[in-house]
Amino acid sequence: MADPRFFNRQGPITLGELARISSAELAPGCDAEQLVHDVAPLDTAGADELSFLDNPKYADAFRSSNAGACVVAAKLAGDAPAGMAVLLSDRPYRAYALIARAFYPGASADTASRHPSAIIDTTASIGEGCAIGAGAIIAAGVVLGDRVRVGAGAVIETAVTVGVESEIGAATTLSHCDIGARCMLHPGVRIGQRGFGFDMSPEGHLDVPQLGRVIIGDDVEIGANSCIDRGAGPDTIIGEGCKIDNLVQIGHNVQMGKGCVVVAQAGIAGSAQLGDFVVLAGQAGIAGHVRVAAGTQIAARSGAMRDTDPGDKLAGNPAIPAREYFRQMATLAKLTKDKNSS
Repeated sequence: MADPRFFNRQGPITLGELARISSAELAPGCDAEQLVHDVAPLDTAGADELSFLDNPKYADAFRSSNAGACVVAAKLAGDAPAGMAVLLSDRPYRAYALIARAFYPGASADTASRHPSAIIDTTASIGEGCAIGAGAIIAAGVVLGDRVRVGAGAVIETAVTVGVESEIGAATTLSHCDIGARCMLHPGVRIGQRGFGFDMSPEGHLDVPQLGRVIIGDDVEIGANSCIDRGAGPDTIIGEGCKIDNLVQIGHNVQMGKGCVVVAQAGIAGSAQLGDFVVLAGQAGIAGHVRVAAGTQIAARSGAMRDTDPGDKLAGNPAIPAREYFRQMATLAKLTKDKNSS
């Protein structure tokens, strides 16, 4: 059970309704009116709770689980213990996510409030149902859509716009940017600060004015303490549905397509372009002005120095096709072993 101090649970919910919510199918013999009170991991779930099995690695935990219900793929459903209700899904993890969201929908629109210590300029436009936390600063000309939530100590600078139902985490700073609808910006995010651009010279490095913006699409999530610089002239653009982890740096003029996933401590240098559904694993790096084609996947701690082709899977530094990289590593390991044994 999630800690009730931090999470408000809804329910109970019938199995039939959970199947509808998750597009799963109740296995034959299951009671659609059976009530489920919560979600929980396989090893701790009780008779009134639901769990899921997605990774076959946890099949033993599934077989011994006391969960009253479980979402599972059809090929593994036969291993369900006696008395467990089964919801069949081709995508158990996604189905579970939809079910968990039904039990824990998050803050609702009826929690609108403005803390008395918040500073809101009289020219700012605040939508219906917004919640603004302690010490937050909303500058002149800011536009907040309906049901936006602004955390304690956040600063939203002049003329920034934030779309409906977005959440701005505590101590976040926003400038020179437009944020889409239903975005989640975790605490400490920095968006719109000047880009890292200057003319290098023995006479001294001359800063180049950064005259662009940051445009964030709808349904984007940005992890804690990540930074996105505004463009130098063209805008920095983050496409709809992107998921950006904690401690990520995105340089000026970067353009990301929709649905990209960027894992913690990755860095994207200025003017790089990412197509749709690119994946960058932890600490991966993209060099400036590189074009990363749609569907490319770049392994952890790898560095992409050249343009990629659609669907490439790359590893290493500089990044090369992943299969070639792992062959090289295997060959190197064998050579080292042979040398040490001679």
